[in-house]
Amino acid sequence: MTIDLAGLTQALLSAARSAGAEAADAMALSGAALSVDIRKGALEQAERAESIEIGLRVLIGGRQACVSASDISARTISELAARGVAMAREAPEDPYAGLADPAQLAKGWDLAALDLHEDAPETGAVELQDMARAVESAAMAGAGITQVEASASHSRRAVHLAASNGLSGGYARSSTSVSAVAFTGQGTAMERDYAGEGRIYRADLPDLAGIGALAASRALARAGARKPATGTFPVLFDERVASSLIGHLLMAINGASIARGASWALDLLGRQVLPADLSLVEDPLRPRISGSRPFDGEGLPSARRMVVENGVLMGWTLDLASARKLGMQSTASAARGTSAPPSPSSSNTDLMQGLQLGGAKTQAELLADMGTGLLITSMIGSTINPTTGDYSRGAAGFWVEGGQLAYPVNECTIAGNLKDMLLRIIPANDARAHLSTRVPSLLVDGMVIAGA
Repeated sequence: MTIDLAGLTQALLSAARSAGAEAADAMALSGAALSVDIRKGALEQAERAESIEIGLRVLIGGRQACVSASDISARTISELAARGVAMAREAPEDPYAGLADPAQLAKGWDLAALDLHEDAPETGAVELQDMARAVESAAMAGAGITQVEASASHSRRAVHLAASNGLSGGYARSSTSVSAVAFTGQGTAMERDYAGEGRIYRADLPDLAGIGALAASRALARAGARKPATGTFPVLFDERVASSLIGHLLMAINGASIARGASWALDLLGRQVLPADLSLVEDPLRPRISGSRPFDGEGLPSARRMVVENGVLMGWTLDLASARKLGMQSTASAARGTSAPPSPSSSNTDLMQGLQLGGAKTQAELLADMGTGLLITSMIGSTINPTTGDYSRGAAGFWVEGGQLAYPVNECTIAGNLKDMLLRIIPANDARAHLSTRVPSLLVDGMVIAGA
């Protein structure tokens, strides 16, 4: 059955007006997901989930409340609106809460250009099993691999957002993904690693056998891992984990944190936060990319923007409420769900050196430059002080001597301060083009490593 999401949002707005709301916005979501897990060539688990959610935010003066439900009956919608209005009347006053001015709203968007949804029959359970088996078989072919866990999934999701200021729009997404976790060794000597890929269009997935073989080679390379030396050494963050460094910067410049005064980046607006030859660009309009969107969670039009330009921080990531609190303009960065008001959130981001994605050197060239140090391929846990930027994480990867991988390492900790670390990053040229956050391997000199 096809669900009329636009009709649901209009029904919610109508019910809110009848219940006494002065303004309101409504969201309706529908989704279906199917996933399978394969182990030893046999189906271990299959799951299918279908859902429908509705959410309503009502505003009365400077007060607001959010209510949500998974039942879409007329009675539930009416009761939901009445409950939301009652809650809003009791809520504390927030002078910054409110909808967008109608003049701010997106007036049109090209969903065909964004290409976020594959208009094709749903990938079924049998097809997903075949995909997972292909990945598992390729991984098990690696000499020394003792076990493989392979998965494949397909999902579709649609959203519609409407508000009493005239907003009404929606879009859909699809995704197909496959992954494998490969194991080698036994007992306390067991090591594992993974590989996985996901695309909006199934046809865009790379060779399945290649994914399995990559998981196997990564796991086998970790055999015999030991603790590295303790001291201060250069650290190279592999492309698989390097985006976390940029993620910490994006969290620090989130308007909600800035408005609360709880960020280590609080005094960095207009100041250098990255090397002078690097820029950070947000572009929510990249086609066939999972983080793209035609408008944000408050209906403002999506647009490309410079977050960091030539090393200098150009602005915070803002929704309407945080922008009003800071006396600024929204960056059309609102994200939201059905049960909470909008909040700032970044979309697609690229680390650029001049006009090119990433840097000019290969990862191998950066390894040669670092001489002796640590290549990190995975991290666990984290201790990040949000107000000082002090950084500490568990890590595993490979010890590097003479610019070459010497042996695998695990059970070590790296530490530094994000302000200093980000100012010293040197990018490689290995960012993957299909990812929402495109960050290459990053070399940081002089980090503290605690190992043996």
